[in-house]
Amino acid sequence: MVIEQFINEKIAQITAYISAVFDNTIHYIELDSFIIDTMEEWTLCKIESEIPGSTRERVFWHVIHEIQLHGSSSLNSDLFFKVEINTCLDFFNGEGSYPIDCIGWRPIP
Repeated sequence: MVIEQFINEKIAQITAYISAVFDNTIHYIELDSFIIDTMEEWTLCKIESEIPGSTRERVFWHVIHEIQLHGSSSLNSDLFFKVEINTCLDFFNGEGSYPIDCIGWRPIP
C-alpha cells in the first residue's frame, strides 16, 4: 500500500473515531484499540524516512502521538486537549488552518 493512501484512509477513520468519542456514541477504549491497530499496520509499511510526506500526514501523526500521550479518555475530561484535537480535525476537513505547535513525525518501525 502506498503511504499516502494509508494515511488518507487512517485520517478518515481516526476522524470518525474521535468524533464518535466526542458524541459519546463509542467508548474511548475503541479509539485506543484503533490506534494500536494502526501502529501495527504501520509496521508493515516500508518506511525509510521519519519525515511526513504532507502537512496532513504531519497532523495525523501529531494526533496519534498526542492521544497516546494523554490517553483518549482525556478527550472527555480535558477541555484544552479537546480543543487541540478539534483544531486538527478541522484541518483534516479543510475547515481550519494548520494547527499551532503541531509536531508530527513518522514512527520508524
